[in-house]
Amino acid sequence: MTQEEKELLLKDLCARLSYGVVVQEPDYYEAPLTIATMSEVFYNGLEVKPYLRPMSSMTEEEKKELKADTCPEGTGYFDEKYLICPMSHYGEQISYDFMSVILEWLNSHHFDYRGLIGKGLALEAPEGMYK
Repeated sequence: MTQEEKELLLKDLCARLSYGVVVQEPDYYEAPLTIATMSEVFYNGLEVKPYLRPMSSMTEEEKKELKADTCPEGTGYFDEKYLICPMSHYGEQISYDFMSVILEWLNSHHFDYRGLIGKGLALEAPEGMYK
């Protein structure tokens, strides 16, 4: 794992700690672990991989929840890849508060919005792992 990959993974894990992210540390533990502190992430230089959900695994119910939680007055819709929220309520700008709500929602539902699974830095969470 390169230094750049470690930094990306560390940033991602820091944002997920309060949501009970599950990781695999293949050289020490056989079963997945839920981490609660950063000291558990790279303990003695061991590299962990979080279990994350691909964006494509978002259910219709979760899409409704995300739309209700993030789009003005529950407006918005999904296309094949994106949540589209009309910004008329906010004007042409997206506020930092609005961005943080989306990121917190994605982190709390353990979605891989940074593409870590495709980079080999995370594992796909089995269905039901985070229920």
